[in-house]
Amino acid sequence: MSDVTTSTNRYAGSSIQKVAMVVGIVFLLVGIAGFVPGLTSGGLGGAGHGSMAMLLGIFQVSVLHNIVHLLFGVVGLLAANRATGSRMYLVIGGVVYFVLWVYGLFTAGTMSGANFVPLNWADNWLHLVLAIGMVALGVVFPRGRRTPVGA
Repeated sequence: MSDVTTSTNRYAGSSIQKVAMVVGIVFLLVGIAGFVPGLTSGGLGGAGHGSMAMLLGIFQVSVLHNIVHLLFGVVGLLAANRATGSRMYLVIGGVVYFVLWVYGLFTAGTMSGANFVPLNWADNWLHLVLAIGMVALGVVFPRGRRTPVGA
């Protein structure tokens, strides 16, 4: 029997932790971009379908929408501290995005109060891609890299 340790004892030490960190950074960048004039055009509302701001001219955003992206990013960076947290972040985050996609099937592009995030159809289909991608990454990547002690 050989002595082994996992690289999950250090920040972003395993592949699943690195993936969670990268996903978290991407969410942070998207959240920040939603506040940058030029990357975001139109009137940035606080929340609701009344926000006419468009990130990259495609995705409808609001202050609330951007804050959600920033929070998802922070959680991803915190989750990258442990392999189990990283996997949970990716899988549960993917499930959250799947639920948001289903919600968007009924609210995206509408002018109703139910579209409080707000969502347009580009957002909604991106949420499906994120759901599939995050769950797949959370399931496919190994928990930790095993290395011999003293290596």
